[in-house]
Amino acid sequence: MGTVAGLDSSSEYTRIVVCDTDTGAVVRQGYAPHPLPGGGGEEDGAGQAAGRPTETDPQAWLLSLGDAAAGGVLEGVQAIGVSAQRNGLVALDEAGVPVRPALVGNDRRAQTAAADLVDALGGHEAWARAVGAVPQAAQPVAKLRWLARHEPEAARRVAEVLQPHDWLVWQLLGRPPRRTTDRGDASGTGYWSAATESWRADLAELALGHPVKLPEVLGPAEPAGHTPEGLLISAGTGETMAAAFGLGVGLGDAVVSLGASGSVFSVHHQVPAEPTGTITSLADATGMHLPVVHTLNAVRVLRGAAELLGTSLEGLSELALTSTPGSHGLVLLPYLEGERTPDLPHTAGTLAGLRRESMRPEHLARAAFEGMLCGLADALDVLRGRGVSVGRVFLLGAAADLPAVRAIAPALLGAQVVVPEPADYTALGAARQAAWALGVSRGALSPRQPPMWPAPAGRVLEPGEELAVGQAVRQQYATVREQTHPGAFG
Repeated sequence: MGTVAGLDSSSEYTRIVVCDTDTGAVVRQGYAPHPLPGGGGEEDGAGQAAGRPTETDPQAWLLSLGDAAAGGVLEGVQAIGVSAQRNGLVALDEAGVPVRPALVGNDRRAQTAAADLVDALGGHEAWARAVGAVPQAAQPVAKLRWLARHEPEAARRVAEVLQPHDWLVWQLLGRPPRRTTDRGDASGTGYWSAATESWRADLAELALGHPVKLPEVLGPAEPAGHTPEGLLISAGTGETMAAAFGLGVGLGDAVVSLGASGSVFSVHHQVPAEPTGTITSLADATGMHLPVVHTLNAVRVLRGAAELLGTSLEGLSELALTSTPGSHGLVLLPYLEGERTPDLPHTAGTLAGLRRESMRPEHLARAAFEGMLCGLADALDVLRGRGVSVGRVFLLGAAADLPAVRAIAPALLGAQVVVPEPADYTALGAARQAAWALGVSRGALSPRQPPMWPAPAGRVLEPGEELAVGQAVRQQYATVREQTHPGAFG
């Protein structure tokens, strides 16, 4: 039996899964936290947890990897796939030494820098045409602009930029002259075009103020190289792309991720035409595309309602299920932190439909669930409106197990809903990529067809007869949204 390993180097920990190369069955696991202060807390609007460090020594990732691999976890593996937190920036000098600690994804200091870059290129539409995404504070392109503005001496020393997964792959390979990345992680930088599948080095230069070397972009099944011990290292990818690959998401599938903020993404055969930048055009880990729509308000809406009613998320769910669809006319527009989809950064939430008979805890509880899910359904409709087919929705996040979410989501999202069993799908996706690269190198697999590992177990929920009821709830929600924010969706 051959085995491969997948590494998930997140913002807080390293997890390793060792899988059977042919079946994908997990045979061993390893785990270790990063040796960093902080962690925990509610996620911020970028989907990252507030309170986590915004910068770190990249060596901490290697220390965590070593701890996770202790006790022979990697013994006998033939290939390793690396996935890591997205939107980190490791800036290297001419000798390959970091000029400063790595800037990680939850760093919000670059908000002004991102806005500067939008103006510098001529607005949202110009960026959407150039790279399929409008700069956001988390992206490496905005971090480069921030570095140039706030740490000019360090910025002048930057000769090359990598992301966390790129840096880890380079370290595992023994720091060779060649540095690599994959199309998935490259697509989130703000200076790689998903449409042309090529670097926009001019945009990295626009951000930093001088030219910078960018890593070679590998195809999904290409190996990055071999370790000094002879282990194959696959191309690697970002955590979002690895999770989609681990779940087995394909054409016709969408993923709705329930963090404090939310995201909706789907596998698509091409880059959707979207001139406003509402859709972020990422690439996936298989050669396809991964258009993403973000919302700023998901589980934070439920937590706010639970605190208001003096209960827990579980208690809120129980309350909500004693109400009826439509929440007795109560509608919650969940824009508690402003909103990104629709683009209403300075707005606030709205509670509409208050009547004496609707002023009951159970109706407010259900309105919170319906408002959150209607907001995510709006994001899903943005993808559908650009030709993305959605027949099945994977629902991720701890809140996906709440009975009220499971009961309400299928009808409001208008599709079959799958709630996968808990697992580290990011590490599993990295392991699957390693098995693919290993198989191609041995002539056993095609570079166009990944290994056919079994789909993850999960609960399948059908909208059934509730679909018409869900459409009525969404219409009630849309009426309030349009009355409050006319033309929010054009």
